[in-house]
Amino acid sequence: MKKYILLLLALVTAASCKRPVVQPRPAIGLVHAVVADTAGLYRLVAQAGRRGAEGSIAIIGEPENAILLARRFQGADFVDNIDGGAGRDSLQDFAGESFDVVMDAANAPYAHFWQVAEPLADSLRHQVLDSLREAAVQNALFAWDSTCYRQALDPEAFLHKQRAKILIYTSSLNARWGLFDVDTLQQLCGGQSRTLSPVHTLLADAYAAGARNIAVWTSRDIRSSGAWQAVFAEGDYPDARLAVVAPEAALDVRTEFRSFLRQYRSTGRPLDALLLDSYTIDVNPLLSELKLIRIQGTEEDTAFSQMLSPGFQILDPIHSLIGTTYRLLRENHLFTHKIARPAIHFYETDEGEYGNNVIIETTASYALSTYVPDLN
Repeated sequence: MKKYILLLLALVTAASCKRPVVQPRPAIGLVHAVVADTAGLYRLVAQAGRRGAEGSIAIIGEPENAILLARRFQGADFVDNIDGGAGRDSLQDFAGESFDVVMDAANAPYAHFWQVAEPLADSLRHQVLDSLREAAVQNALFAWDSTCYRQALDPEAFLHKQRAKILIYTSSLNARWGLFDVDTLQQLCGGQSRTLSPVHTLLADAYAAGARNIAVWTSRDIRSSGAWQAVFAEGDYPDARLAVVAPEAALDVRTEFRSFLRQYRSTGRPLDALLLDSYTIDVNPLLSELKLIRIQGTEEDTAFSQMLSPGFQILDPIHSLIGTTYRLLRENHLFTHKIARPAIHFYETDEGEYGNNVIIETTASYALSTYVPDLN
């Protein structure tokens, strides 16, 4: 995949203005190839999610984000597991569940797909973004399969793994380029796995809480890709408005928060909810800065305070995905109900013997030391 992108880089030509974001085309060729493979992959997809409470929760995406999210899932204790209400009960919310972390090292970082695609002519841009869509479908197949490899170049070294009952994609770009194809594949084959993304869950949570003026804090690449804007436009938010902001980078998050507020203020709209498109931004410093803004009384702080609605809230993808997943498991009777600490199994995508991507099992120590060595 990376070799393919490097080749396309040679085709990039200088562009003096922004081209409009290209809309997704019908399902990619890989989807139709799976449907045509009635003896193998079709059956794999058809069986996906049909085993009820059996199976794992697959967390798919760039290694660091997938690992961080899985660790937070493992330690989550936000609800009373008796009645499902808010409140800790000293029992992990996902006790007995198994999490498969699909670290997509073969395609990361996903932003490179957009960086390469953005200045290209439409036909070439489609080719690059179709590669991102193919990666999302391939990773779903990896998660649904019951086997993996011990080593990338040893196709005979099969290991057994669980099949996924839920797919959680950590990337906002996959929410835009990939989930449509995964959903289409399941519809064509009859698969029943649930699929989640941070974009869909955050927008749904904010809207359900009454937010109608919504802003997203994201990177410049994500903003220019139009990923959030597209998912919002396709959703059922008839009376809501969305602004996607990429604040100026700074040494501390408080300064970036003020940059965000300045940029959003230019819209002239009030703000009901801020959605964080990041797994590493700590909400607590933002809340502390918000308190200072409301008591300092400078001219700018007063303007910020007047802009924020009385019920203003900050939502992050970790808590949103954890909450949505818990509700999904509880409402659909998908909990395993095993008495055990939540387990995490690590897998990594790599290039196989014939140039195709494969999935290999790795250890926790390898995953943490390679991708998040400073994680406590």
